[in-house]
Amino acid sequence: MSGILELFKLGGKTAIVTGANRGLGQAVALALAEAGADIAAVSLHSPEETVAQIRALGRRAEAFPADLGERAALPSLYAQIKERFPTPDILVNNAGIIRRAAFADFTEKDWDDVLGVNLDAAFFLSQLFVRDLLGREARGKIIHIASMLSFQGGVRVPSYTAAKSGLAGLTRLMANELAARGINTNAIAPGYMATDNTAALRADVTRNTEILGRIPAARWGTPDDIKGAAVFLASPASDYVNGHVFAVDGGWLAR
Repeated sequence: MSGILELFKLGGKTAIVTGANRGLGQAVALALAEAGADIAAVSLHSPEETVAQIRALGRRAEAFPADLGERAALPSLYAQIKERFPTPDILVNNAGIIRRAAFADFTEKDWDDVLGVNLDAAFFLSQLFVRDLLGREARGKIIHIASMLSFQGGVRVPSYTAAKSGLAGLTRLMANELAARGINTNAIAPGYMATDNTAALRADVTRNTEILGRIPAARWGTPDDIKGAAVFLASPASDYVNGHVFAVDGGWLAR
């Protein structure tokens, strides 16, 4: 019988991580590499810094620059990944963008752009990954990066809220259909994290004070705070965890 720490190891596994060039995606890619996985790092801007850090850990890493908002390009992207990593085991749908405006003023382009990257790409890339796993009769792990707005409405971010709420529902749907096939689907819902997407909130003294006042941990999260959840959900330690949206929020939802 393996020791408990053995269940968290990812040696011999390959993970595809989108939005891997910075922030949460970079942290997840590094965490999975530290646990032993090789990494296919996908991002709009080439994630060379992430790749270099992973290689310094002694793991294999390759960069795959891609605009995930271009749905028609996803099959080609997946084929490119398969050429270099023939048997991917883990998919992390992290890539995301955000647009802010009042509901009445929100534009069709801002709606379409955010849904295209945050929800559509996660669905279609997951579909390609699942078809691949089923064709190989292989087990796999899928992790969507959700949000506090998978649980709440938020303000001035209608397309982001819709996308992250959609990811929570998609997580449950996929678990219902795929768990018996050896494919685990779960999500991580980060709380208020100090990343580029929250720079405007942190710069707003009033909003920053309001947000910190509600977080029991009394601080913004950092990308490192989701590393443990990512390794757990990618590893054999979570083989009986399906359809769960795992909040890493400093206690925000407990308030």
